[in-house]
Amino acid sequence: MNNYKYLIWSGTATLIVLSLFLLVAMNQVSNTAVTTNTISFSGEGKIFAVPDIAAVSFSIVTEAKTSKEAQDQNSEKSKEIVRFLKEQKIEDEDIKTTGYNVYPQYSYPRPLLRQGSEGQTVPLGVESITYPEYYPSNPKITGYQVNQSFEVKVRDLEKVSAVLDGLVTTGANQVINLGFQVDNEEELKEQAREIAIKDAKEKANKLKKQLDIHLGKIVSYNEGGYYPVYFKAEALDSRGGVGGGGPEVPVGENEIVVNVTITYQIR
Repeated sequence: MNNYKYLIWSGTATLIVLSLFLLVAMNQVSNTAVTTNTISFSGEGKIFAVPDIAAVSFSIVTEAKTSKEAQDQNSEKSKEIVRFLKEQKIEDEDIKTTGYNVYPQYSYPRPLLRQGSEGQTVPLGVESITYPEYYPSNPKITGYQVNQSFEVKVRDLEKVSAVLDGLVTTGANQVINLGFQVDNEEELKEQAREIAIKDAKEKANKLKKQLDIHLGKIVSYNEGGYYPVYFKAEALDSRGGVGGGGPEVPVGENEIVVNVTITYQIR
């Protein structure tokens, strides 16, 4: 009787193990089918917009014999520039220091001849040349350089040219970059994304008929290649640019681009 119960228990346990194995195997096959029998479609969305903000990056570079002198002189130039920017109705939150560095300046005296040395003989074809043997002298600190960099946002584009001219006049000796931005960039990116998704779905609907396939659910979505771009010199607005006492600065248009990839299950 005990042997009979043992056989029943053993058979039941074996059946349970086999059932679990079968479920796992079926699930694995199902998952493999979902990931294997798929097809992907890409879409691109573009939005063009006239910039409404100019971002100017510039630096004040000052040199003096001592670190304190260099920093004091740089500080005076910095105050002059900030005062000028505020006169142009630029708010404090749009004036930002992005870097501040103090560098020692070195001079490298000529190497000195080593006393009592006969030099070094170097073969040159059938002849030889004897060079005197030198030892290097130590570099000397001759002064200090302070480099303070800024980024300023100009929200009135009519003032860009005057701002550039005024920055140089009041002490900025390096204008590193001028770029134009769109203030509501996230909203434009959302619009570009909608266009990209629509583009991908239209391609899917068209190609499924050509391939004679049936599309199931979306199994993955990928977004990449977003770049808020690019200056288009040929796409000027009616102003053609901004002027006013300084350099002529075309504004142009920015291009917001979003690329997406949608993957469908093939039924």
